[in-house]
Amino acid sequence: MLEDVATAVSVRYTVALDNADLGTFSTCEGLGCEVVLETREEGGNNAFIWQLPTRLKYPNITLTRPLGKDTEKIAKWFAGMASGYTRCTGTIEAMTANGTKIAGWELYDVVPVRWKGPSFNPDQPKVIMETLEIAHHGFVAKLG
Repeated sequence: MLEDVATAVSVRYTVALDNADLGTFSTCEGLGCEVVLETREEGGNNAFIWQLPTRLKYPNITLTRPLGKDTEKIAKWFAGMASGYTRCTGTIEAMTANGTKIAGWELYDVVPVRWKGPSFNPDQPKVIMETLEIAHHGFVAKLG
């Protein structure tokens, strides 16, 4: 998954849905998976409880960035969901500061969960941020 890089330090993440570029994000959280276990107790066996793997569970992914011109792309995607949605394929690529791809992931059956706009508070001036949360049904690493 990782390119031949001495130290893989990523500072931005590009996101695309069905090859439609959503732009660059500064943080990406939640990319992972978990094996859901079902426990069974066996009569007469007090040494342990069986832990049986049942399925994989994927947490939602949260992407954050400063508000900018690419915000309109997310707004259009959400607006399209009002008339019914279709799941799409997505990609997330980790990039270095100079734009070199470090690693990438292809997400299956992506749907939007929530978009959160900036908080406007004149008492605390700071960069205005937006957050996009997406759900998916799994991913694979993209090499090269």
